Amino acid sequence: MANTVLVGAQWGDEGKGKIIDVLTSEVDVVARYQGGNNAGHTVIIGDAKYVLHLLPSGMLHEGKQCVIGNGVVIDPTALAAEINELSEKGIDIGDRLLISDRAHIVFPYHGALDASREAACRKENKIGTTKRGIGPAYGDKMSRVGLRLGDLRDPAFPQLLTERMNEVNRVLEAMGAEPLDTAKLITGICEAARVIEPFIGDSITFLGEAVRDGKSILFEGAQGTMLDIDFGSYPFVTSSNSTAGGACTGTGVPPNKIDRVLGVIKTYTTRVGEGPFPTELTDEIGELLAREGNEFGATTGRPRRCGWFDAVVARYSAMINGFDVWAMTKLDVLDKLATIKICVAYECDGERYETVPGNVRILARCTPVYEEMPGWQSPTGDITVYEDLPQAARDYVERLVELTGVKLGILSVGAPRKSTLRVGM
Repeated sequence: MANTVLVGAQWGDEGKGKIIDVLTSEVDVVARYQGGNNAGHTVIIGDAKYVLHLLPSGMLHEGKQCVIGNGVVIDPTALAAEINELSEKGIDIGDRLLISDRAHIVFPYHGALDASREAACRKENKIGTTKRGIGPAYGDKMSRVGLRLGDLRDPAFPQLLTERMNEVNRVLEAMGAEPLDTAKLITGICEAARVIEPFIGDSITFLGEAVRDGKSILFEGAQGTMLDIDFGSYPFVTSSNSTAGGACTGTGVPPNKIDRVLGVIKTYTTRVGEGPFPTELTDEIGELLAREGNEFGATTGRPRRCGWFDAVVARYSAMINGFDVWAMTKLDVLDKLATIKICVAYECDGERYETVPGNVRILARCTPVYEEMPGWQSPTGDITVYEDLPQAARDYVERLVELTGVKLGILSVGAPRKSTLRVGM
């Protein structure tokens, strides 16, 4: 398979984990390129359910090489726990995992800063952070005061961390929070480091040699386009580039070695946390989507906000990422609906918007312009061939393709691997 970047096209939770799992059998390497353990990919194999937060989904495929790239921020304790959990479930990691020595470390003090800042915000300004320290860790990276995984091997690491802790504790105390125990923190990090240290290495050279040798790479991101730090609904976003461009900066693989960009998108829309959501449904239909779609965060367990498909977001996402094909997911969640709405544009203050406005306050005031289509009111979860779908279901999917300008490549009608229809790819 070609070198493929897989990107969520909405606010995350589009089903990337399943699509990555389906495609992994066709590639040599799976590389995670951004985010931290503030997101999760859920993969169901038979009767087993796996939720991965930092490890690439390719770890569930025997013989596949997995890379956590330099663009990811890593909580060593969380990663060590994840490695141990997979090992206990019989997943042989062996030498299949490589973690970039250039990836930045998320320390407990990052979580403390995250929580303190969120607590200090007025309700209308809260971001809805997971409080796992991802934003502050990326902040340290950009401020050039962060520590990287390669630093764990430096004899001076305890001293470097102590110096950083002294500064952070002064900040925490100024914010009215309790300072952290430096010695205890260092001990905990060093314990986790013993688990992950054997996997740390030069991911840049490894991926460069993989490209040179003609191996195929699947680039795996977290979150979604509308949470991208530059292109999302700022400031209600994550702290990294979750769009296709992040695959290059987050792994060191140059743009001219990317062959295809695949967008993963639900046939309706969800988001977790705070921020504007034009098509959000707070009625019984929203409750049905949440119930039928099991819409709870894989990492936090938080209920997801649900709404109709937003073609404005989808077109905007396609423009930014340059999607070649869609992987549409969760069509089966709509099976019980008699009528389905699609947002085709926004209106705000008498103006019509065909794309996402850059001002989040305008986006928050936008009302959706809908068109309606008949539902199919028939189960689709056991269908394995696209042509066997009810005509109304095919009409709906084909209307989404028409509105977004991106052709269909994969259609998912359920969580299991078998519930994946390949359409033209």
